[in-house]
Amino acid sequence: MKISATTVMMPQFDMEETAALLSRLGYDGAEWRVRRIPEWARGQPFTPWGNVKNDYTPEMFAEHPEKLVEVSERHGIAIAGIASSAPASNLKDVELLARGAAGAKAPFIRVTAPRNYDRTASYNELFSEAAEAFSKALDVTRSYGVRVLIEMHVGTIFVSSGLAHRFVSRFDPSEIGVIYDLANIIQEGYENPRMALELLGSYVGHVHLGGHAPKPSQVQPDGTLTWTWEGTSLAKGLLDVKQAIRDLKSVGYDKFVSVEDFRDVPTEEKLEEDIAYLRSAIASA
Repeated sequence: MKISATTVMMPQFDMEETAALLSRLGYDGAEWRVRRIPEWARGQPFTPWGNVKNDYTPEMFAEHPEKLVEVSERHGIAIAGIASSAPASNLKDVELLARGAAGAKAPFIRVTAPRNYDRTASYNELFSEAAEAFSKALDVTRSYGVRVLIEMHVGTIFVSSGLAHRFVSRFDPSEIGVIYDLANIIQEGYENPRMALELLGSYVGHVHLGGHAPKPSQVQPDGTLTWTWEGTSLAKGLLDVKQAIRDLKSVGYDKFVSVEDFRDVPTEEKLEEDIAYLRSAIASA
C-alpha cells in the first residue's frame, strides 16, 4: 500500500514546491489537482476551492502532460491520479483530461455526475442523467485507454459503496471505478469498510482518507440541537483508521491511499503528522 496526498489541500504551492515537499516528507505519490481557477477567485488568497498557485488547467495538462511527468520523476514521486472536477456531461473537458492522462500515464481521472443530490431533483432522475452522460464520456476516455473514477462524496448520488456500485456495475471495471472515500463516508453513507470493499471488488481504483468528527452547533428555538462536522487529525476522527487499513489489506488493496486534510493547520505540519500516523497504521495492521 502506498501513500499520496491530494494537492487540492496545498493551494499555496506551485507544482515544483508541491512535489519537493511531498518527496521530502516521504510520500510515495501525489494526486494532482487539474482544474481551472474560478473567475471570482482570481487574485484572492489561496484556498483549496478558490485561487491556487499551481494553476494547471485541463488545457495545459492536455498540451503539456510532460511537465507533470518531469516534475514528478525529478522528485521521485509517482502520479497517483488526477484530481479533476469535470462533469461527465462536459465532453470537451473529459477529452482534455483523457489526453493529458494518457500522455502522463496517470492511473485515473476523477469525473463527476452532471448534478449533485440537493432534494431539487429525484435520485432516479439524477441516476438516469448520470448514466447517459457517463456512457458518452467513456466513449471518449476509452479511445485514450484512460480509466475514469467516481468519488464517494457527501451530497452526490454516490455517497455509499452500495450506491456507487449500483452505478458503476453498469460498466466495465477496466474503464470506470470508484474512489473509496473514507473521509466522506463518515459524514454520509457509512458501511462496514470490509463489506463495502468486498462489494466494490475490482471497481476500487483509489482510496481517500481524512479525519472528521461531529460537533454540537446551534440550538434551535424549539430546543433541537444541530450538528456540524469538523476536520480532525487521523488519530482523533470518528473513523477507526487502523481497522480500515486492516480491511484494505484483507481484500488485497495495494494501490494509493491519498490523504485529504483540510484542517486550518500549516500544510507541512499536517502532512507530516498524517504520514507518520498512516505509516504506523499500515505497519501494525
